[in-house]
Amino acid sequence: MDLIVVRAAYDPDAGVWYVESSDPLHGLNLEAETLDQLRDDIPNAVADLYEASGKFGQDVAVEIIAHTSTRLRTPAAA
Repeated sequence: MDLIVVRAAYDPDAGVWYVESSDPLHGLNLEAETLDQLRDDIPNAVADLYEASGKFGQDVAVEIIAHTSTRLRTPAAA
């Protein structure tokens, strides 16, 4: 079974989740408004990339690692 580790990140400026990297599968370029939508779109995109590379009948596990961050300013000292 092949294992693909997808790293997803959130772009707050664009308001989308996107595939930052996918190891060892290269060329997985997706974005979606929600992480759930991105997760749901990944299997079809992976299948398309496998088919394009001539890999048929493969069992593939996909692990998605997502990260996001935020910034804040604490109150000024009194």
